[in-house]
Amino acid sequence: MSEPAEMSTRAELGALVRLAAPIALSQLAVMAMSLVDTAVLGRGSVDDLAAAAMGRSIVFAASAPAFGIGIATEPLAAQAVGAGEHGRAWAALIAANKASAVATLAGLPLAFGLVAALPLLGVDAHLVPSTFAFVLGQLPGIGAFGGYLATRSFLQAYGRTTPILFAAVIANIVNAIACCVLVLGDRALGWVGLGGTGFEGLGALGAGLSASIGTSVLLGVMLLAARGLRPKIPDPPLPARTVLRLGLPIGMQLLAEIGVFSLAALVAGRLGSTVVSAHQVAVGLASFTFMGAIGVSGATATRVGHAVGAGRSALVPGLLGIGLGALVMVVGAVAFTVFPESLVRLFTADPAVVALGVQLLGIAAIFQLFDGVQAVASGALRGAGDVRFPFLANVGAHWLVGLPTSLLFGFVLGLGARGIWYGLTLGLVLVSILLAGRFAWIGRRPIARV
Repeated sequence: MSEPAEMSTRAELGALVRLAAPIALSQLAVMAMSLVDTAVLGRGSVDDLAAAAMGRSIVFAASAPAFGIGIATEPLAAQAVGAGEHGRAWAALIAANKASAVATLAGLPLAFGLVAALPLLGVDAHLVPSTFAFVLGQLPGIGAFGGYLATRSFLQAYGRTTPILFAAVIANIVNAIACCVLVLGDRALGWVGLGGTGFEGLGALGAGLSASIGTSVLLGVMLLAARGLRPKIPDPPLPARTVLRLGLPIGMQLLAEIGVFSLAALVAGRLGSTVVSAHQVAVGLASFTFMGAIGVSGATATRVGHAVGAGRSALVPGLLGIGLGALVMVVGAVAFTVFPESLVRLFTADPAVVALGVQLLGIAAIFQLFDGVQAVASGALRGAGDVRFPFLANVGAHWLVGLPTSLLFGFVLGLGARGIWYGLTLGLVLVSILLAGRFAWIGRRPIARV
């Protein structure tokens, strides 16, 4: 990959958009797997839908370090490719996959411990077995997702985004078929004339298993594409401490950022299945639009990493990415404002869940812009190798401000789920200001490679 010593703003924006668009589409496709699971479960059982919402939260909390290690490939590979060091980029991919697998195994006891702790949080006892079943079904796919993040980062460093998108499409098809059959059983098989087997479906367990199957297919297809970029003479293995030094703070940032939403889902369990289900539907829709910002974030991290590796200024690609991320999220905000009920009804017909889901989408429309800014600013900092500040900023904004405000509004002031979401929005506003300001500050000076 060869680029000019300096690029015009227009050329940089074009490169950013060409990289971001397929990444965003692939992320939307990956997110669609969860939305399919949500829609299928919503047609089957409100309790299973609520259990899956809590199960996803638990799986993420236990897997955040492994996911962060996978994402650590992003700055390592992008900076290496920018410097023409292709052997180091490959070594980063191998090291991240190995370390992510180990971190996944280490997180399993935490996952089961969190399930066991649900009654202590006041969650309805009848939801716990289904939550355990969902987590159990997702276990095979946890390690595969960490590997997917590492391989995606490696491919996007080379601008090879077509295999990422192709893998996501194939995984979606496999997941949709598996989810319908495993969750609904004979009801789904009857759609193609294969009913009458007596198979009633596995409910939440089936949704977890289908997610694992889809994620494994996703990783397998992408690894085949990555092997084509393996250098003839790879570099020596990358020290584990290099990957961990970047990956663990990224994982802790993910835990701080998305973990607060996960905890909100668990706390919402105290308010009953209707609230948890509405929360899950609204979070699922907000997460779907957020994938656009994640695509821009990945592209921005890559462009910033290329600039750092090539010795160019990283300020322009980073700021362009942040602006583009905000623009992308405006689309989601408009959709949530104009079509809230139609969107919620895609996932459930329960009148109470629909009514509350519409209210939550109205709040989500407000925080979309700030969510896009913080996501892309985080990517820009990641491409620069700055991973500690985003972690600290997320802890401060979400856990010291956003979460206490959520609890105050939701339970003390009696606003319920809406109050919880108001607090989450405040946290997003604060972290977006902190991360965007941080990159604008460090991007004005030369940035050292990681």
